[in-house]
Amino acid sequence: MRFYQRLDHVSRDQSDDTLLITGAQGPECAPALWIGREGMYVSVSATYGPLEIALRPRQRDLQMSLSQLRPTERLSAMRMVGTGQATIELGLSNEGELFFRMTIVADATGHLAMNLVLTSEVRQALFAWLGVDDDT
Repeated sequence: MRFYQRLDHVSRDQSDDTLLITGAQGPECAPALWIGREGMYVSVSATYGPLEIALRPRQRDLQMSLSQLRPTERLSAMRMVGTGQATIELGLSNEGELFFRMTIVADATGHLAMNLVLTSEVRQALFAWLGVDDDT
């Protein structure tokens, strides 16, 4: 069973056009998601204390996958952005929450993943920042 950590606060740094998504309350080492643009790529860094998973998917791939999400009750099949070794899995709940799972696969013996869920308000801010039509 996967445990998803809820992130419910977003702040935008206008000077370098990045988003920082965190829990509104919590300890200093609580999970956070930092998203920025690097040319045709999006830098995504998920941290939990000293642990970090960082990926650079193509912006258009991320935008396309997010725009094609449809709400579902069961998240057994999520959209994937990335490669077989490094992916972001995306799912949308009926309540409008965005399930955001970053995974690094070592080989057939295991993987490392960060399971996050963005509230509906945070998802809307992310979609607006990326220029994704939000028709949910």
